[in-house]
Amino acid sequence: MKKSHTAQELADFVGAKLHGDATLHITNVASLDLAGPSDASFLANPLYNEMMKKSQAGIVCVDKSAEIIKGKTYLITEDPSLAFQKIAEFFLKDKNPTHTGFEAIHPSAVIHPSAQIGTDVNIGPHVVIARDVIIGKGASILGSSFISQGVQIGNDCVIFPGVTIREECILGNRVTLQPGAVIGSCGFGFATDKKNNTHKKLDHLGNVILEDDVEIGANTTIDRARFKTTLIKKGTKIDNLVQLGHNVEVGENVIIVSQSGIAGSSTVGNNVVIGGQVGVAGHLKITNNVQIASQSGISKNLTTPGPYRGSPAIPMDQYNRRAVLVRRLEKLYARVENLENLILKD
Repeated sequence: MKKSHTAQELADFVGAKLHGDATLHITNVASLDLAGPSDASFLANPLYNEMMKKSQAGIVCVDKSAEIIKGKTYLITEDPSLAFQKIAEFFLKDKNPTHTGFEAIHPSAVIHPSAQIGTDVNIGPHVVIARDVIIGKGASILGSSFISQGVQIGNDCVIFPGVTIREECILGNRVTLQPGAVIGSCGFGFATDKKNNTHKKLDHLGNVILEDDVEIGANTTIDRARFKTTLIKKGTKIDNLVQLGHNVEVGENVIIVSQSGIAGSSTVGNNVVIGGQVGVAGHLKITNNVQIASQSGISKNLTTPGPYRGSPAIPMDQYNRRAVLVRRLEKLYARVENLENLILKD
């Protein structure tokens, strides 16, 4: 039987102001276009105002600026996306993606006798746990993941299928690794023999540390340091298909979006947002509270907080002024050509 909660109960749960039918029963969540009368949905982007007006959703989470339509029920809050997320987690908490049906330690898992496994740990089919691994309580390691020697995994971590954690890497508490993530692969370092133009691989003897509440996206790779540590600090969230080179340090509560890359030994400050397909050259420093627009290229240190865009990246207001000038070039060229023609006629 589906859970059912009234609009008033949901408003109280997320701390929102209720507008509409307080007795309306909600049993699920859905997007605006798919939601029905018993579903909750949300509007966080004004681009979808028209969709919201046509939506059949029983309840819509909105902010104070949203247009209120007579006869509909709303939860009005400062952050409708966050309110909706809380409702979604409330309704879907029994659909935990780690509850695969394989509980405790699957008999096909291969675990070295020296490994230390905490209480309430789930280890799925065909997982390999190497020597001297330490796994904290409540961790879930799903099928076909490989945990190499000397790895430490904190409490309540979730490691989805096909993850590789290389030797001596350390995960804090509540770390999530999405499918296919590789933590601690060798850095891309080679010494070139100028006599015969061959490339000799440089050993990488360090590790990777992921602090508490870090999430790493699917098929993202984080290289181990050459000697010390590649460090991702607490609360940072990294999207799918991101590459972080050896010795990189990423600060607290950073967001890095898909297909971005940070070359070796660069440092990213706290509360930085890096858009998709951004490239950061090696040995650079990005200060706290920087926002970098998608497809930008970082070729020098960014020492002032604020938004940047372009390749090479420059402050956003400067980029916008240049963009306006570029759009005017065609007209400017025509004016210059006309002036040249007038001069030639004289």
